[in-house]
Amino acid sequence: MTQENQQITVRPNGPYLVRGGIPLVRKSQVMSEYGEPLAWQDDGSVDSPDVYRLCRCGQSNSKPFCDGSHTMLGFEGAEAAATDTFDERKKEFVGDNIVVRDDHSMCMHSGFCGTRLTNVWKMLKESKDPEVRNEIIAMVQRCPSGTLVHALSSETENIEPELPKEIVVIPEGPLWVTGGIPIQRRDGKDLELRNRVTLCRCGASSKKPLCDGTHKEIGFTG
Repeated sequence: MTQENQQITVRPNGPYLVRGGIPLVRKSQVMSEYGEPLAWQDDGSVDSPDVYRLCRCGQSNSKPFCDGSHTMLGFEGAEAAATDTFDERKKEFVGDNIVVRDDHSMCMHSGFCGTRLTNVWKMLKESKDPEVRNEIIAMVQRCPSGTLVHALSSETENIEPELPKEIVVIPEGPLWVTGGIPIQRRDGKDLELRNRVTLCRCGASSKKPLCDGTHKEIGFTG
């Protein structure tokens, strides 16, 4: 299959159906001595065919792949994620030569936006310093869910990092979809096409199919 055929389809009360030979890889967070995420680390690829199914209920014994457990469990995968756009939901935070756009409804609490001492929003007050501004950009671009993006001004377009078309399995966390891969809801409607988005795979998110960080609360493993 070609890239034109690449798509993720949310199956009703079932898995994510992945078409088009989308690469499946593993990445994990590199943490500081204080438990703060600093960067992403490549942990290798996962062998997968052109068409495959990824678990959405959180109970498969073959994670990240689906083994049919959703059927036996009676998984309820009703979708609750917003169907409007990032631009309609975003809030803007303005600094010196930088604007951070924030759609917190997408947040899955990965933690890249702050440290024990500060965060992106506080740092904007010091963004006249190029080093601070560059660090803000780096922190924003590590955000897997696309909650945060940046621009040069309120009048200019979002600046996105260059990310490959792939699905990333985050340990004990969601599926991180990068590169602008189309995602179709179970009702046939398309989610807004984004450069990065995180999909729930613990089965407990309150905004399915998107991740809301609930995997941390329930101790999801896989």
